[in-house]
Amino acid sequence: MARKTGPPDHGRKPISDKPEGPVDRIRRSLDALGLTHTRDQLEDYLAWATREHVPISALLERIFSEEAGRKRERAVARRFLQSGLKVEKTLEAFDWNFQPSLDRAAIFELANLDFVRRADDLIFTGKSGTGKSHILQALALRGCQQQLFVRYTSCVDLLDDLYAGLGDGTYPMRLKRWCAPMMLVIDDVGLGQVKMRDDEPTAAHTLFALIDKRHTRLSTALSSNIKLSDWGKYLGDATLAAAILDRLALRATRIDIDGPSYRQHVAHERARARGKKSPPEDSSGS
Repeated sequence: MARKTGPPDHGRKPISDKPEGPVDRIRRSLDALGLTHTRDQLEDYLAWATREHVPISALLERIFSEEAGRKRERAVARRFLQSGLKVEKTLEAFDWNFQPSLDRAAIFELANLDFVRRADDLIFTGKSGTGKSHILQALALRGCQQQLFVRYTSCVDLLDDLYAGLGDGTYPMRLKRWCAPMMLVIDDVGLGQVKMRDDEPTAAHTLFALIDKRHTRLSTALSSNIKLSDWGKYLGDATLAAAILDRLALRATRIDIDGPSYRQHVAHERARARGKKSPPEDSSGS
C-alpha cells in the first residue's frame, strides 16, 4: 500500500500569493487603533505625499489633524444629542436689526462662555417672541461645540420631570441628574401650567432645591416671559421664589429685551401678503 508523504494539511490556512507589505501592516495597525478614516484614505495620503514631495512631518500633520477634526465632530454631535436641543440655532442667524436695543457685542461676549467657566448665571427677560429662546439655544449650541456638558429644557418640562420623581421615588436621582451639567438652560419660565397639589411640594420648592445645589458651583441660564416679581405667583410660593431670585442675582447677568415680538412681526407680514387682518399684539408681561 502506498503511503502518504508530507505533513498533514488539517487546519492549515491557504498561503496567499501576495505577501503582506508595509501598507497592509500600517492599515491593520490603524484598524486596531480605531483610526478608520486614515485606514480608508491611506493610499490617497501616500499618493498625495509622493506627488507633492512633502516631508514626513507634513504628512503626519495632515493625517492627525484630520483625525482630530473628525473626532471633535463626533464629540460635538454626541454633546448636541445629549443636550435636549432640537434644532441648531445660531447667533449669526439672529435678526439683530429687528431688536436694535439689544447689545450685539455683549451677546457675542457671552458666547465665549466665560460666564459658564466662572459658574456665573444668566437671566433673559422680555415679552414672548423677542428672541430670548433663540439666544439661549444658540449659547447652548456654543457650549456643545466647546464640548461642555450642556442640558436644555423648558421650565415646565423640568418641573414635570422632578414631579414625576416624587411619584415614583426617583426624585433624588433626577435632581442629581439636573445638577450635573456644567451649563443648564431653563427656558420659558412663566409659560405653561405648573402642577400644584396640596400633598406635594410646590414648583418653587423643587426649583429652589435645584438652583440652590447649583449656585456658585455650576452655571444656570434662564429666560422669563413674566416679570420676575410674578415668579412667586407662578411657582406657588413667593418666599421661595424670592430666595431663588436672590441666589441668581448674586452672580447673574440679566439682559432685558425690550422690543417687539418677531413672531408677531412674521404673522403680520404673512397676513399683509394674503390681504388679511393682522393678529392682535402679544401683551404678555416682561
